[in-house]
Amino acid sequence: MDFKHRREKSPSIIRRNRRIFRAAIFIMIICAATLPCYMIWEAKHPLITKLEIEGAPERIVFIADPHLREANIEYFNEVIDTINEIEPSIVLIGGDFIAGAEENVEIQKIWSKINAPTYAILGNHDYHAGDDSQSAVLKMTELSHSNLTKEGYNVSNLYGPNIDYALADSLEAVLESSGVNVLRNEYLTLDLGGKDLMIVGIDDCWAGMSRPPDVPEHDEFTIYLIHEPDCAAGWDADLILAGHTHGGQVVFPYIRPFMKENEYVRMSGMLEADGTPLYVTRGIGSTAHMGLEFRFDAPPEIVIINP
Repeated sequence: MDFKHRREKSPSIIRRNRRIFRAAIFIMIICAATLPCYMIWEAKHPLITKLEIEGAPERIVFIADPHLREANIEYFNEVIDTINEIEPSIVLIGGDFIAGAEENVEIQKIWSKINAPTYAILGNHDYHAGDDSQSAVLKMTELSHSNLTKEGYNVSNLYGPNIDYALADSLEAVLESSGVNVLRNEYLTLDLGGKDLMIVGIDDCWAGMSRPPDVPEHDEFTIYLIHEPDCAAGWDADLILAGHTHGGQVVFPYIRPFMKENEYVRMSGMLEADGTPLYVTRGIGSTAHMGLEFRFDAPPEIVIINP
């Protein structure tokens, strides 16, 4: 005769399991309630990234993607105070001054508070070029048909009638009047503490305005500024600086390893463009959704080269 034995859980084990289940539910509720608050907090607490680049002048500060609007003026006053405390030899800004539909360019006068020579390029938001998810996908598709080689660089196919070129011009005028030198397919050489630095500023790619200038042979340490990292070419540069990606802005833990391993989705850090070192910053501002700016595991960033 066969007997089937059934093991029943004791009342103490059942009570323990119930306590564990209730605790797990409680923790999930707490996380769900506090995560949005943390994400908003992270968006307002930039980290400082220090890069040691051989041959570069000291204390070069690089930021990008301010997305300045009336609602975050106080935050950017603090950012500028932090930059001034670093006592930079020069400040470079990688475009996207405008935030969404915000077109009050007068608020950009805040950059006059920077106590250092300041140079900038414009980004796609400064032209309203691909500044929403649908048009951004179209821009990336159009970019795949562009010539991004050093010799034949041409992104004129991204030029279009729906791009606000007048906004970019008015923004440039305000920035220039506030002490920010805007480089639109231009280059210049500066003496920084006895070291020569050449800066090549490339106008925005997604607006179809990138036309890299012919740079003569030189010995100066050379930095190219471009907004979209995917638009960089293998220029004769010591370093290319870019922004645009916000480092993903919201990066959950299971996504981070994929971003590091897949060359097509690497959104921040030291990369390369056809063998030329390319640093992509996470940006200093954030894209707002429903009026709120938030980040997760991609904090805003102030970059210092050779601090």
